[in-house]
Amino acid sequence: MKKNICSAICRSLAWSLVSSSCFWSIAAQGVDTASPRVESRAGTKALTLDNAIGLALDNNPELRASRGQIDSATGRARQAKLWSNPELTLNAEDWPVKDGRGFSDSKDTVGIAQTVPFFGKKRLDGQIGGSGVRLSEAELSLRRLELIRDVKVAFCQVLAAERSVEVERDLVKIAEASANAARKRVASGESADQEQLRAEIELEKVNTELKGFESELVATRQTLALHLGRPDLAQSPVSGALAESASFALLEHGPEQWLPTHPGVVAAQTNCDRAELELRRTRLEPYPDVKVSLEGGRLGDFNQPIIQMGISLPLPIIDRAQGKKQEAQANVRIAEAAKASTEQRLMRAWGTASQRLRTAQQQVLNFRERILPKANDALGLVQAGFEQGKFGFNDLLDTQRTTAEVRLAYQQKLLELNIAHAELEALAVREPDTAKTLELKPSQKKKTKL
Repeated sequence: MKKNICSAICRSLAWSLVSSSCFWSIAAQGVDTASPRVESRAGTKALTLDNAIGLALDNNPELRASRGQIDSATGRARQAKLWSNPELTLNAEDWPVKDGRGFSDSKDTVGIAQTVPFFGKKRLDGQIGGSGVRLSEAELSLRRLELIRDVKVAFCQVLAAERSVEVERDLVKIAEASANAARKRVASGESADQEQLRAEIELEKVNTELKGFESELVATRQTLALHLGRPDLAQSPVSGALAESASFALLEHGPEQWLPTHPGVVAAQTNCDRAELELRRTRLEPYPDVKVSLEGGRLGDFNQPIIQMGISLPLPIIDRAQGKKQEAQANVRIAEAAKASTEQRLMRAWGTASQRLRTAQQQVLNFRERILPKANDALGLVQAGFEQGKFGFNDLLDTQRTTAEVRLAYQQKLLELNIAHAELEALAVREPDTAKTLELKPSQKKKTKL
């Protein structure tokens, strides 16, 4: 009787282990089995990466604010080129307060006064406004690239978190089967009580880790929804899978090709140009604006029509804009330093992302071609040896744990590969609307719940 029970337990445990091994052997080969389509509570369709990027470009509040900055800068540029409005003047002069007829004896005039800017000031004001528009446009392009990169990274993180949850749930099933088997072995007298305690501790441990992975999945969903500007899509399903190989075509376009046209560098250069224009404008500040007036009216008792003209201008004796010139010169140096810093930062980001892509590709290949197959083989051998009595229960648990850790590490390497590729795209690709993450074959795509 005890022998039959033990045999049944071993068959049950072996079946669970073999099922798990088959599942992960498929994952190690980069082929995802089709899973039933998961619908959200609202019945929405699964989000693809392209759809997510489109939603982010349409709904992200920071991107909308950047578009508004362009309209704001355009308005300032239009306003900067305009002269000030003319002034209407009404004058009553030489009004006698005694022995006269009062207002009738005064000199009354009506006229127009206009301030005429010094030559070149308004032209430079218009150019400064135009550079502000170009700066806002470059900042919008930069924000678009960064947003697309962030959406890709968040999308990959959701897929990786979902896959990690699946791995941990599979490990929970194995741990439950092991715990049940240990209880029956202890009940039949085949094993000591510590074997059951060891299995139950392992079960509690993987259950705790599963909750941590599920919490991380919720956080990645919320991050993706935040980038999309649609918090209501935090529970929407997504469709896709992490790419398992990378194309190094991006690395063929070195920084010398994309750096001058990168929106960050364009924005920095535009800021330098604006600082130079502001310096030129400041140098004209001491030259005064002329105020011209023309008036007409009558002359007191004689009631004789008169015309008078006037010109006034401030004398640049006390204020010669020395402080403004100093500030403008410092702003030019600041803008040039900021441009150099931007170029260095982008070069460093390119080098880091390139190295991460190469390293991640090598690590993914190593996992897929060597580590994962060996882990699956080891699990199969230990499972078979356990059935034959060659290995103890502790050996089986350790092998299960090691295999699960290898699978989780493989998912992390896939995530690093996809993130590095997204970062390189954000640096080198100049058409963000058509930029995509690593391409997948149709048979490799899988729908998972976001």
